[in-house]
Amino acid sequence: MKSSSHSSTIAGWREWASLPGLGVDWIKVKLDTGARSSALHAFDLEEFERDGEPWVRFGVRPWQGSDEDDVRVELPVHDRRLVRSSSGHTAERVVVLLDVVLLGRTVTAEVTLTNRDEMGFRMLVGREALRQGFVVDSGRSFVGGRAPKHARRRNRGRA
Repeated sequence: MKSSSHSSTIAGWREWASLPGLGVDWIKVKLDTGARSSALHAFDLEEFERDGEPWVRFGVRPWQGSDEDDVRVELPVHDRRLVRSSSGHTAERVVVLLDVVLLGRTVTAEVTLTNRDEMGFRMLVGREALRQGFVVDSGRSFVGGRAPKHARRRNRGRA
């Protein structure tokens, strides 16, 4: 058996995370070992060039069912990928690199940008990010603790 150079952190199937590079302190995420890449709910995607390189401008809504605390972001395009959704549809998505803080650990994730309005979570963390030191216990939730009450209320559409 190959030994790991880092210890594994046990996480539940859903957790609270933060995206410090975007200014998002709290976002409820689903940890999905069935998905290769991670996905973030993004809207108003606009691709442009900066110094001859492809960039993308988009909005992030960290709260489910609410447009409070929207964040506008500009990031370099890391890649483009054909991604098959859970409903079986294939679409090309823009991929950006994001630091994700999960259970006190920071990992860099390749994140596809997509409309997740109809999904239960604003962000999905896939196995490429999870293999950076996480083991998912599908029978547990919020192993890293709950977000503060104000964040949980906002996520439910109540301020």
